[in-house]
Amino acid sequence: MKTLFVGIAGYKRMKERTLEIARGERKSARNEPKIWFTSIESFARVLSDKNRELLKLIHEQQPESLAELAEMSGRQKSNLSRTLKTMEHYGLVNMRRGPRGRLAPHVPYSHIKLDMNIGSPELYAH
Repeated sequence: MKTLFVGIAGYKRMKERTLEIARGERKSARNEPKIWFTSIESFARVLSDKNRELLKLIHEQQPESLAELAEMSGRQKSNLSRTLKTMEHYGLVNMRRGPRGRLAPHVPYSHIKLDMNIGSPELYAH
């Protein structure tokens, strides 16, 4: 079981954290978030019920192309392409060349864990 750790933090805090790591003032822990969203709303949009079902379908069925995924999911190929690009941006999906050279989505994680401060996202500190 491979788990992706996701965090919520404001842009300012994410930038500070990145600079702290770059300067060697902070080390990223193994169970610390690797992917960051600026709000719970943006997290919810990317990982909506429909998109989580899509991730599950990709993880379980391992389609060999976008066309095959469109057929399996009943979604338009153009809409899938946009959704998968967004998910790829956040590291939720990898696009690989399939057996026939076509792009095929791959989900590298079986679990996603959200880590967030109950207060202001600007105050996130792990």
